[in-house]
Amino acid sequence: MEGIPKKKLYRFGVFEADTATGELRKQGRRIQLPAQPFDVLVMLLEQAGNIVSRTQIRDRLWPEGTFVDFDHSLNTAVNKIRDVLGDSASSPRFVETLARRGYRFIAPVHFDDGVPSSVGSDPIPPPAGIIPRQPEAKPESASDNSSSFLTARHEVPQAHGTLVSTLFLLLQLMYLCFYIIALARLHAVDDVISATFSHPTWAIIVAIVTAVTGIPVRLYLISMVAFRAPGVSGKFLRLFPFVFPLDELWALAPFLLVPQIGYGLALGITAVLLYAPFAERSLILMGAGTASAVHSGPAKRLDPL
Repeated sequence: MEGIPKKKLYRFGVFEADTATGELRKQGRRIQLPAQPFDVLVMLLEQAGNIVSRTQIRDRLWPEGTFVDFDHSLNTAVNKIRDVLGDSASSPRFVETLARRGYRFIAPVHFDDGVPSSVGSDPIPPPAGIIPRQPEAKPESASDNSSSFLTARHEVPQAHGTLVSTLFLLLQLMYLCFYIIALARLHAVDDVISATFSHPTWAIIVAIVTAVTGIPVRLYLISMVAFRAPGVSGKFLRLFPFVFPLDELWALAPFLLVPQIGYGLALGITAVLLYAPFAERSLILMGAGTASAVHSGPAKRLDPL
């Protein structure tokens, strides 16, 4: 029928990409994804299961005569896609990188073109790799990935990448200072622990081991976010179960200063530090370590002289 707009909808996991509105949604809630990464995602969904070469993407999104740093723009767009999907290049669930060849969408995709079916007409086959969505299929259960004790990615507010990256780096520097100062003043730490515990040896060993372990961990997190390593979000979320107990243990660090600040202030500062690992996770989900903005408008062309 003429005049009826087509609605192309791609569903994969708990996500759906609506090409009619240019929106990416997770369990019905819109996720902010700039236009350029969204276009790259749609290209991968259109050819799900097949390799989409970098040349194909360039020819479609950056036609001949467009002056742009293509490699950087494409890498940034793919990293942004992985961040919003909670994916990673090392262990992909959605977007797979094939070195020097291109990218491939590897998750099952359900396709709905939104065109009313006509009686007696032959069905139009879907694109290669796309699973046509059956009308009677039940909607995907929201409990698949939403039943999480911690905050999900779509539940955190959007913020400027530079701001959240700076806050995240300050938290890492704070912990790094804890470790270095504790090791530099180990004799003072020994005195405080000995005055608090009847058998302080084990507590001192724990403090030394965790400080020595924590220093390279913090340096890794600082470098990963500062240099915007690919898949920052996925890497940190996999590392979080190991970082969390370390952070919670060092939330007790203010008690090492009890002779100077007293128990009341030490307890108050510890209460704040107990939240710090959750703040780190939220900052990562808000975009710490990723590009603060991706150019989504038309690329500028060089005017002829």
